[in-house]
This record gives sequence, C-alpha cells and structure tokens, in this order.
Amino acid sequence: MDLHDYIQNGRRRVFVENVRPEIDGGRWPIKRVLGDRVDIDVDVFTDGHDALAGVLLYRRAPSPRETDPPWSSVFLTPSPTKRPDRFLATFAPTSIGLWEYTVEAWVDHFGTFQRDTKKRIDAGQDVALELLDGARLVELAASRAQGEDAGLLADHAAELRNTAHPIERRIALALAPELAARVRRYPDKTLTTRYSRTLELVVDPVKARFSSWYEFFPRSCGKDGKHGTFADAEERLPYVAEMGFDVIYLPPIHPIGTAHRKGPNNTLVAGPSDPGSPWAIGAAEGGHKAVHPELGTLEDFDRFLAKAKSLGIDIALDIAYQTSPDHPYVKEHPEWFKKRADGTIRYAENPPKKYQDVYPFDFECDEWKELWLELKSVFDFWIARGVKIFRVDNPHTKPLTFWAWCIRSIKQEHPEVIFLAEAFTRPAVMYGLAKLGFTQSYTYFTWRVAKAEIEAYLEELTQTEIAEYYRPNFWPNTPDILPEHLQTGLRSMFIARLVLASMLSSNYGMYGPAFELMEHVPRPGAEEYIDNEKFELKRWDLDRPDSLRHLIARVNRIRRENPALQENRGLRFHETDNDLVICFSKVTDRDGNTIVVVINLDPYHKHGTWIDLDLPGIADPERTFQVHDLLSDARYIFRGRRNYVELDPATMPAHIFRVRRFVRTENDFEYFL
Repeated sequence: MDLHDYIQNGRRRVFVENVRPEIDGGRWPIKRVLGDRVDIDVDVFTDGHDALAGVLLYRRAPSPRETDPPWSSVFLTPSPTKRPDRFLATFAPTSIGLWEYTVEAWVDHFGTFQRDTKKRIDAGQDVALELLDGARLVELAASRAQGEDAGLLADHAAELRNTAHPIERRIALALAPELAARVRRYPDKTLTTRYSRTLELVVDPVKARFSSWYEFFPRSCGKDGKHGTFADAEERLPYVAEMGFDVIYLPPIHPIGTAHRKGPNNTLVAGPSDPGSPWAIGAAEGGHKAVHPELGTLEDFDRFLAKAKSLGIDIALDIAYQTSPDHPYVKEHPEWFKKRADGTIRYAENPPKKYQDVYPFDFECDEWKELWLELKSVFDFWIARGVKIFRVDNPHTKPLTFWAWCIRSIKQEHPEVIFLAEAFTRPAVMYGLAKLGFTQSYTYFTWRVAKAEIEAYLEELTQTEIAEYYRPNFWPNTPDILPEHLQTGLRSMFIARLVLASMLSSNYGMYGPAFELMEHVPRPGAEEYIDNEKFELKRWDLDRPDSLRHLIARVNRIRRENPALQENRGLRFHETDNDLVICFSKVTDRDGNTIVVVINLDPYHKHGTWIDLDLPGIADPERTFQVHDLLSDARYIFRGRRNYVELDPATMPAHIFRVRRFVRTENDFEYFL
C-alpha cells in the first residue's frame, strides 16, 4: 500500500485477516455438497479497546445471466475458545454451483458504549453524560434505518435524552439487548474494512461426497462367446443394483481402431477376433462422439442409460483424450499430433512402456485453442445425452490449465456434473487437479496396507486443509491394478480391503466382477491381471457360490443406512495394542450416528487387541453401552473406553459396530438408542 492508499483509507482502523478456509490465498475454491453448512473463522482486530462487529458476506457467483447478484450476510460471533480476535460465522448454500464469500468488519461504537457504560455503572460512576452519547449513536442509527425501525430508534434516542425520566429507566433502555440488536442492523459502514479477497466455494450434488462405484466392461456381457451389446449390459444392471452400487463406470464405449491393435495380454499382434483395447479410441465409424458398432447404437445407449436411472444408478463414462491411428481426428486434424523426425505421428510412450495403438494429442501445437474447444465439446455431447458423471483417464498427462478452463466452463452451465480424476501420480499434481476442479480423485489407498501408513494417509486426507478441496475415492482394484496383497487370493484379504475402502472413504469403487469373484492371478512380475479384460472378452460366472456379492450388498446397505459413513469429516482413529488390528470411528454431528470399525489386517492368523475408544459420552470407565455388529448381527456390551475384541480371518476379519447408547428415563428405566 503506497502513501496515497494510506491517506485515502487512514481512518479505517479495522484489520481483517486469515479467513479460513482459504486455499492458496484464494486462488482455488473450497468444496461442499448441497445441504452442507460452511463454517468460516477469521481474525478481526483494531487498535485500542473498541468493540468490533462484522459480517460474513456470501452469494451465488456472478454469471452471464446475473452479473451482480445481491450479497446475503450473517453476523460474526466471537470464537467460543476465547482466542483473542477470532470470530466465526456459518452459512448454508441453497443451490449447487459456484458461490462467493468474504468478510467485512468495522468498529462497533454502540457496542463499545454499552460495554463501557456497564463497567462504569458496576464501578458506581455517574453515567448521565454517557447516556447522551448513547442517544447520539441511536439517532445516527435511526437516520440509517428503514421502515418501522427508523421510528422506534428515534423514539429510543429521545427517551435516552429525556432527563425527566428516572435514570434507572434510561440506563435499562441503554443496556437493553433488544436496542443493541436493532442498532446493530443499521451499522455505520463508512469506515468498514473488507477482506482483501473474495473467496470461492463450489457446491456439488450430494453424490459428489457419497457414492459407490462399480466398473464393468459391457462388451464382456455377451452370450455364447459373442461380443456384448448395450442390451446385454442392460441385463447386468439388476445384478449391480442388488449389490447396492449407485454409479456404474464404463470403460470407453467408442469405436476401436484396427491399426496396431493390441492382442491378448497387450501383445503386439491381434488376431481377427481380438477386440482390442477400448482406450485405442476411434475408427472409420467415428471417434469420441460415437459408440462402438458391436455395442449398438447411440439410441441403444440411451435406453441403457434410462434403465440404469430407473434402478437408481448413474452411468459414468470414461473420457480418455487420446486416439487410435484410425481416429477421424488424425486425418482431419493432423496438426493436433506430435510428429517424429521421419514425419510419422508419435505414438504414446511411458518408457519403457509403449502404446503403439494410441496417439496422444499435442497440447503445445499452434492450433491449441481449436483443440481445447473440440475436446470440451466431447463432454458437451455426452452431457446432452444425459450423462452427468465422467471418469477422466490420466488427466495428469494433459495440461492442468486445460482442465481448469474446461471444468469451470462446463460447470457454469451444468453444476451437477461430477468429474473423477484417474491420476496415480505425484501428490502435488493429484492435489492440483482437485484444486482446479476435479470433483473426486483416485488415491494411493490401493497401496496403503500397514496400519501406520493407512492412519497417516487418512489423517492427511481428512484432518488437514486437503479435505477442503480433495475428495478421495478408494478403489481396492482396477483393470490396470491388481495389487500384490490381492494376488494371494485370500478371501479374508479381499474382505478386509472391501471394508477398509468402503468405511474409510465415503466415495469408493471396485472393478468387477473381478473383485467379488476374487480374481487374483497376475501377469508375471507385475501388479496387473493376466488375461486382462482390457484386451479380450471375459466370461464371468456371476453365480459362483464363493462370490462376495452378498457381503458387498450388506456393506453398501450399511453405508446407506448410516449417515456417519456418508462423509469423511468425522473420521477418527483409536489406539490398539496390536499393530495388526486397526480401529477407527465415524460420527455425525447432526444425529450422533456412531460407527466403529475394527479390522484384522493379517489375512492368515487370528488376532485380539484392546481398543481404546475415545468417543463422546463414554469417558466414565463404568459406563456401559451396546455395540451392534452390522456384519454378523451380533450384539455386545462394552464398558467404558477400553474393550477387548478378537477377529479370526477364517470367519470374518472385520467388525462394523454401530454404537447404541444407554438412555435413562424418568422412571429409571434404561434402553438402547
């Protein structure tokens, strides 16, 4: 601030600093879902001892339809922690989309008058002159007031000045909370200080925070060895619905190129009946706005989408911004691709890996603006057909600036759209993608196995600033990833990973039917499936008696019935005296719904442990309460914080306890809540 600024603003004595939450100095928005409240805290201070007042301002962000929407406000209140100069406020957005918030504060002269007058009275001092000062402040408020309040405040000011009234009556009026509230509604904002930044908030639909994803390949739904169609995939929908999933993610459904098509297990030579990789997008039949002809037509896809919605399932499409050599873009826009020294287009590589069937786009080409617009139009095309959720393949290999522009542009018109970032890359890049707009994100959960690393990772995701913008989606497996711990094929390990993923994160998913059928044979020396479905049609025996489908259905029902599992803010880990047993809880503020999960991380051996449940209301070591195991339906009585549990992986490696507390009635009768 230069001298001119000080001269112009020198009478503004209030400072507004450190608004929280705020991401990177206000560069990026925080995230909530519809129905959430937004809790703000801020440092407000001034010189001397004057009282302060202020408001949190919030509104829908300006848009082409409403360039200057009005601000709503809520008064700041001092922090109950009695931390000096800290103030709080809360607001609840009423619609999805982009919102703004900031803080204004000013010297509260009437509040100072009331506070100091009371101190003088308590000290036995004469306050006759101070009452006249108070009358002047009320008169000024009356001049700013509107309607009935203007007359009432003028009357109060006259009464404070009227020395014919007993001074006790005038003092009672001067100190009345009702008068303070009325004056407060009409503050003198001439010397108001506004926070230096207007901050942003993205409000998403509830499914952004709570969802259960299931991935399958429609082409593997065919009968008698035939390529599956959308109609065949439609017959798979009740199976998925019965397991309780509300999002089905489909790998790319577009035409697949034939040039350099990959064969089984990513071999370089494909036979005449090999279907190729769905991620090698584009052929003579079309590109990203077409469907593979063996799956059916766009109208067939529309029917599949409608049937899924009738079952309460949203369809998520994979958007992979790359092409096969046969994609129409290659012929129509060769300038969008990188050339090698010999003039040929460079195929995708991640040395030593080679993807001869895939061409990446050149985002540094001179025609980058046209490329951006075309790629955004792919989302627009599918949104127009009713798709509202997208899983984006490898977004970290495309410019982050593109995603910031593309997602923000789309959500201006379609704030209900959800984007999942499939980016297993460096933490800063993963978090950066979330900041600039991705609704949910894949995570490192797949490789977090030991108790200490699980706890450290979840505390990072849920107990730090990261939770303001990064929504994790936990996947125990994907078509690309068969982690080492699942290669054992042990049922107990699959169950443990299912419970961990679904209980730790309010968003989770799985690649099926590989997961529920416990497929576990890897390609030698790799963390991926042998005979991978990415390169061939698979036939799954969905009725296998050892399938986990019924357990998965129970887990998803537990998630739906317990609000504590539908968000991550209430996650807390509890001490155990055995590092092979992990214990955590989730609690909701709204209704006290409390879930305690205990998992044996050793898939081979029985383990017992004492758990120390640091939960509200059970600090008394003699306090008893019931825990209901929602997996087995067994019920146990716990006493106080410290209790013993034992888990045998041969039967069930996990407890999912719902805590049911004792409630005492007036007649001294106790029951469980």
